[in-house]
Amino acid sequence: MAFGARGSRPLPPPLLLLLLWVTGQAAPVAGLGLGSDAELQIERRFVPDECPRTVRSGDFVRYHYVGTFPDGQKFDSSYDRGSTFNVFVGKGQLIAGMDQALVGMCVNERRFVKIPPKLAYGSEGVSGVIPPNSVLHFDVLLMDIWNSEDQVQVHTYFKPPICSRTIQVSDFVRYHYNGTFLDGTLFDSSHNRMKTYDTYVGIGWLIPGMDKGLLGMCVGEKRMITIPPFLAYGEDGDGKDIPGQASLVFDVALLDLHNPKDSISIENKVIPANCERRSQSGDFLRYHYNGTLLDGTFFDSSYSRNRTFDTYIGQGYVIPGMDEGLLGVCIGERRRIVVPPHLGYGEEGRGNIPGSAVLVFDIHVIDFHNPSDSISITSHYKPPDCSVLSKKGDYLKYHYNASLLDGTLLDSTWNLGKTYNIVLGSGQVVLGMDMGLREMCVGEKRTVVIPPHLGYGEAGVDGEVPGSAVLVFDIELLELVAGLPEGYMFIWNSEVSPNLFEEIDKDGNGEVLLEEFSEYIHAQVATGKGKLAPGFDAEMIVKNMFTNQDRNGDGKVVAEEFKLKDQEAKHDEL
Repeated sequence: MAFGARGSRPLPPPLLLLLLWVTGQAAPVAGLGLGSDAELQIERRFVPDECPRTVRSGDFVRYHYVGTFPDGQKFDSSYDRGSTFNVFVGKGQLIAGMDQALVGMCVNERRFVKIPPKLAYGSEGVSGVIPPNSVLHFDVLLMDIWNSEDQVQVHTYFKPPICSRTIQVSDFVRYHYNGTFLDGTLFDSSHNRMKTYDTYVGIGWLIPGMDKGLLGMCVGEKRMITIPPFLAYGEDGDGKDIPGQASLVFDVALLDLHNPKDSISIENKVIPANCERRSQSGDFLRYHYNGTLLDGTFFDSSYSRNRTFDTYIGQGYVIPGMDEGLLGVCIGERRRIVVPPHLGYGEEGRGNIPGSAVLVFDIHVIDFHNPSDSISITSHYKPPDCSVLSKKGDYLKYHYNASLLDGTLLDSTWNLGKTYNIVLGSGQVVLGMDMGLREMCVGEKRTVVIPPHLGYGEAGVDGEVPGSAVLVFDIELLELVAGLPEGYMFIWNSEVSPNLFEEIDKDGNGEVLLEEFSEYIHAQVATGKGKLAPGFDAEMIVKNMFTNQDRNGDGKVVAEEFKLKDQEAKHDEL
């Protein structure tokens, strides 16, 4: 038997205990060596600095003790059995002296108790263990205290300034905790496992006290939850680390909270004043983002990679919550998208995203387009005389500023101090620019917006134009030189001589060399009788014309080889 408990025989009249019940006050505490051996003596050898609760009659306690006789001989010890002694106080389950000695104790308090025989085992003793009329000494350390009327106790010691949502029944939560007994002994910690505890609340997945203690918490809140054993693991404990009848203290930090019925939530941070178009399913977006968990823990950022995240939306290329959250955005918009795990990475998580985690994305939309988009043209100024319009083959000189949709400047001819010169329709610029420069008159100013499939595509230009970027060109046309009819690199402005070959063959030897051919063509251009296609290398045009006439490739043209454009449709040189 555990000594300090009552045996089966009648006990001496518990006079002092009766006094305690009547007055409701603890028995007087006397120092060892004071009074006689006929009186109960208590020495408080250690009292903790904090004592929020003391033992009262009717409380249930768990304590360790060592029992000795006055000569120091040990007759019993809870330590030797490896478990505390668990008992109700003031209900006659202990010898009268111990019933009295425990009253008023704090958890972690240590008392040395000297109990006279009349408040112990009296004149009969315990056969073979405690002689009759023995004075008993108990060195007692109180480990736990609770009462059958106790409820879960909650003490919040940190609450975030903003608490938009609290835990309700059926919510799923992720939290860290340290679990201790009332004496501070650690029995478990999610921190030590470096993994949150993830569970539903209020549906029986937790001990009843924790189910109740978590209700009403905010993400970021920290609270102490104290649970009596009848709302925890009861008389049997958990069979491993938690003994029977143990009060439990959980130091809880809530990291995450959602409900399986949740959809995404959107908080608009910045919406541009001018929002001409909003994203739709099938659009291709470029956006920056910071990704965090609900408690603010960072997990990813496009900014850290110095590259936007580029994707189609509404087609399953991103997690469902993001697919939904990116719909209806404007270029330049900033919004916060909160994604519950069933619309994110689910129970398994991904990479450094834990399972069942709510995700928070702070996004900035840089641009978007649709694969079906063509260019858009906005004319800001046209001169009074705007009758001559640019067409394929014309030679153009123009200034431009090139930027992204978010206003980022990419390039500017004004900054370089020189125009950009091209032949329209010759493939010298991206297709969207070629389209945007058509039907423009000298002096006109326009803005051309070019989707990436008509610009620099998915690859972009390394170090200059991001992949899949929509481009904006502000253009001013300064000069237009009319081109030649399609298919021609040289035309006659006057009647062609019927003796053309002979005129070119100045030495009359029946053979025309490149030098003769070139000299003649340039002379016709100089006198206005002929015209070369503007914007190209004149020498290269002339050389190509000669090569086309030199059909056998021997470096000279004879009369039999020489043909005009209308004489052979395959060639366009003359």
